[in-house]
Order: sequence, then structure tokens, then C-alpha cells
Amino acid sequence: MATKKHSYHHGALRAALLEAAEKIVRRDGVDALTLRAAARAAGVSHAAPAHHFKDLSGLLTELAIVGFRRFRAYVERAAAEPDRKPWFGARAYVSFAIDNPGVFLLMFRSENLDSRNTALQQERISAFAMLTEARGLTDKKPTVEQLGALAASWALAHGFAMLYIDGRLKRVMNEAPPGMHALDLLDAAYASTVYR
Repeated sequence: MATKKHSYHHGALRAALLEAAEKIVRRDGVDALTLRAAARAAGVSHAAPAHHFKDLSGLLTELAIVGFRRFRAYVERAAAEPDRKPWFGARAYVSFAIDNPGVFLLMFRSENLDSRNTALQQERISAFAMLTEARGLTDKKPTVEQLGALAASWALAHGFAMLYIDGRLKRVMNEAPPGMHALDLLDAAYASTVYR
């Protein structure tokens, strides 16, 4: 059965391809994404992506940029919560990973991204700045201890997110009280280690 082709005005095609690409990444993982697959999912010709993305790396890079912007929104919402935990940045990080596992993995798979892309570089810098501010590091010259605390906090959040995405926290969650969410376990991890 032939796929119905859509016509998009300039600009809407790009958004449609990014949306289609994200659906593929969510459903089948990054390795399943090709320019042809994105075009097929968007209902356009296989040549259409070339109007906006010179290659697959370009499409993946733009999807990672979308991810970093979405992540910033998670941190901003968490920061605005009146009863936020001191580790609200880490909670936002893990929440984002739970809700967007494919995009989260893509954001940290540098081999698939165009590291020279200026927008990607800026989004990475902005995301890191938000994490350092959430951790309370606003000094221009943080101490080695402060940097160590930031690295420990980030390692815990990233490791936790990866364990969740890989399904390796299931055994721990099976031992948890009924109704306990992964973020509750993250809270317990931060309360007993980083913020002890």
C-alpha cells in the first residue's frame, strides 16, 4: 500500500521530519532511524529530508538539540516547585530520561552527532550551566570540592537514568514498597549519599 505523500509549507516539513524521527527513536531506538525511515514516517518522498538535513547526523543533531531544550524546560519546572528537593536538578534529569529515553540516549551518543554544530554546543553549555546552578555553583571559580560534588551528583543522576532505561532497576524496584516510584528511590539515594 503506497504511503500518502503530504505537502508541507516551508518550515513545517522540518518539524514533521523531527517529529517522525523522534517517534522512530522512541519506538525502535536510534539505530533504526534513517533519513528514508523519517521521510516514510512523515509521509514525504525519500528525497525530502535533504531540504533540511544534509545527512543522518544532521537530523540526529537537530533531534538532540530539541532534547536539550526540552530538558531545560524540565529543570525550569522543577526549580519553580515550591516544595522542591535540594537535588531538584537531578530529579529533573532523571524525569526527563524516564519520559524521553530514546532522545536522552541520543543526547549523550556523541558519535552520532555533529559536534561542530554551534546550536548543539550552545545547548550543551546551557544544560550544564543549569545543572551547576541547580547544584548551587554560581562562583566563576568553583573549588575542587564543589566540582567533585557536582561530578558525584551528575554521575549518580546519569547512572540512575541509565539503569532505569536499561531496565536494570527492576529488581530493586521489585523489593520496594507498593506504589514507590523510581523518583522516590532517587530521592532516597540522594538523601543517603550526596546530601547526607
